[in-house]
Amino acid sequence: MSETTPAITQATLVKKAAPKSDYKPADVSPQRRVQRSFAVRLWSVRHSRLLEWFYARFSDTFLLLHPLWKRIGYGRVEGPIKFVEKRVKGFMFDCRMCGQCILSSTGMSCPMNCPKQLRNGPCGGVRANGNCEVEPDMPCVWVKAWEGSRNMVHGDKILDVQKPVDQSLRETSAWLRVTAQAAAARETARNAPNPGAPA
Repeated sequence: MSETTPAITQATLVKKAAPKSDYKPADVSPQRRVQRSFAVRLWSVRHSRLLEWFYARFSDTFLLLHPLWKRIGYGRVEGPIKFVEKRVKGFMFDCRMCGQCILSSTGMSCPMNCPKQLRNGPCGGVRANGNCEVEPDMPCVWVKAWEGSRNMVHGDKILDVQKPVDQSLRETSAWLRVTAQAAAARETARNAPNPGAPA
């Protein structure tokens, strides 16, 4: 009877080839580190209603500051605003600074975290446990988006069809862009003729 040699796995080869040292990364497994990296993002989804309320007040405040932004120049204020926006949204949502933020329409789950960057719902490969097809340890961004949207007052905005990402807006401030658009819409509405008014 011949003995069969046990199969050597890739993990075993990597472990043998790794340099020996006394350093151990805080006795935390890679799986645990991955889960920690999603912790704040998942908190944001669970508290989507609170964040929706906060964002509405925040955007109103930014709109009130429109005359100031206009006087200084949107181009001049973009640098410091973008610096803050990138860090706040990066921490809260793992923001990729696409410049076309739709968090309020996606349950506070950023669709740019999807490895396929899908903007209108999940792909057909979502795993049975709700995790991503491409990154099996990561919860599907769109599964979480649906969960977050169910908590929000305007959660049905998740059904809106989103435009493709405009790559020319990458690394620009969505806060300022939305503010400028809202100010322009308000000005247009103010200057529109009232059909009920006497001529």
